Amino acid sequence: MTEAEQAGRPAGVTTTADGKSAPRGRRRIAALLLVAAFAYLVDLGSKLAVVAQLEHHDPIQVVGTWLQLEVIRNRGAAFGIGEAMTIVFTVIATAVIVAIARIARKLYSLPWAIALGLLLGGAFGNLTDRLFRSPGGFEGGVVDFIAVPHFAVFNLADSAIVCGGFLIVILSFRGLDPDGTVHQD
Repeated sequence: MTEAEQAGRPAGVTTTADGKSAPRGRRRIAALLLVAAFAYLVDLGSKLAVVAQLEHHDPIQVVGTWLQLEVIRNRGAAFGIGEAMTIVFTVIATAVIVAIARIARKLYSLPWAIALGLLLGGAFGNLTDRLFRSPGGFEGGVVDFIAVPHFAVFNLADSAIVCGGFLIVILSFRGLDPDGTVHQD
């Protein structure tokens, strides 16, 4: 008989410091990194393509005026807010990456791995622009190109960040923690 069975718990289940059951098993770091790499590469590829093909051209209507491709360089946050604070946004993106790396040490939930992977890939996508696009050195403009009416022009990294954040909100409301435990509040 295993130690878990002797303690009255099913095999494969451990308890956390507060006595809750926590599933043992593989960490989901590989899933997080796979999602992050996919989000980053799709974002990077799309930005390289639109800069090469669309920059300095009139917007292209994809679905009438409802969806257009229009290349802009955004040195601020959403809606161009805070253009003089590019370095601050670079520091925030770096802090998000560090926070995800810390959370990943205790990551056993696949939905959380997907959500954090989307955030990580999006953060790296926009951080790459801030570091390497003109004028460079933490002050580069992020390439935005998806334009919908009455909204900010955005990119696929922004979409990944929003989707990851939305998924985290859903997971939190459902009580699922990154370590795989479910809490009842």
